Amino acid sequence: MTSAAEVAVKARSGGEIAKAAGFLDKRRRLFLAVLGGLLLLVWIAALSIGAVTIGAFEILAILAKPLGVDLGVAYGAREETVLLAIRLPRAALGLLAGAALAVAGAALQGLFRNPLADPALIGVSMGAALAAVAAIVLGGALAASLPAGLRHLLLPAAAFAGGLVAVLAVYRIAERDGRTDVATLLLAGIAVNAVAQAGIGYLMFISNDQQLRDLNFWLLGSLGGNTWDRMLPVVPFVVLPLLALPLLARHLNAMALGEREALHLGFDVERTKRLIVVLAAMATGATVALTGVIAFVGLVVPHLVRLIIGPNHRTLLPASILLGAILMLLADLCARMLVLPAELPIGILTSCIGGPFFIWLLLRRRARGGW
Repeated sequence: MTSAAEVAVKARSGGEIAKAAGFLDKRRRLFLAVLGGLLLLVWIAALSIGAVTIGAFEILAILAKPLGVDLGVAYGAREETVLLAIRLPRAALGLLAGAALAVAGAALQGLFRNPLADPALIGVSMGAALAAVAAIVLGGALAASLPAGLRHLLLPAAAFAGGLVAVLAVYRIAERDGRTDVATLLLAGIAVNAVAQAGIGYLMFISNDQQLRDLNFWLLGSLGGNTWDRMLPVVPFVVLPLLALPLLARHLNAMALGEREALHLGFDVERTKRLIVVLAAMATGATVALTGVIAFVGLVVPHLVRLIIGPNHRTLLPASILLGAILMLLADLCARMLVLPAELPIGILTSCIGGPFFIWLLLRRRARGGW
């Protein structure tokens, strides 16, 4: 029989565990709330700061006007046009792109059980880039045959299709007898990236001066020139992964223990792999279709969140969405302001941040004996 002392010790231990779990939950909720507040501030800054400064109250008044609400704040036609036609679609794209790349990176890091993984590893970024470059260099005749209202969709449609084809090829290579080997998936992604980069190099070689300028700017990534008409057809392919991937948090937590352990816990491991790869590819391909190739967001953001709040995917995935949006909006704000009146490609800034961060991760991993 269990003594009264043993019962008391177990009760005290259980209480301490419950108290610690409650503290962690409060800490995670606080962290998400802080990120939400920061995102709101950065969003307002992205709409306000630029060659034409628009105050926060002016922004509210302009956005309230279509709803039939007059806040009594005076603003000019120039401020209204700049906000609604230029900055609002650009900021919306930055928010969606940063969130999509970050959550895709967090999910793939959980799938590979490796914090150094990112969406580019499965070939989707370079596949999308190759298709977009082909559309720029070889798609002149095809664009001319399309109705004028659809020509602006040729580039994002080609990039999205290229990303999906690339990830399907990678998945087919890695699949055998109904099972997917994660290591083979990673190696296949590296091989597809190499082939795509070779194709991009050839297309750049045969392009003319104007096409080469377009290619260089697109391959370095940018949020510039975005419009609602260009963005809206692609938005569902970004929003679906943003909503679906956090729902797989329990599956990723189980897979962190190992595939066999996750299977014993009742999770369909192969189905989870397919869902994560398809959703991550969808998010990345749709983002690249609109912004070009923006590196390191999917690597840096999830790892920063993991360092701050831990590896629990129930917090990691939504926090990555928020922090990814914040980082992208801040990078775009810097890209617009650093070299006025020109605009710096946003991919340069993210690479300047992500490159040293990646080196630091490698050195930290080696110092801990993680090779």
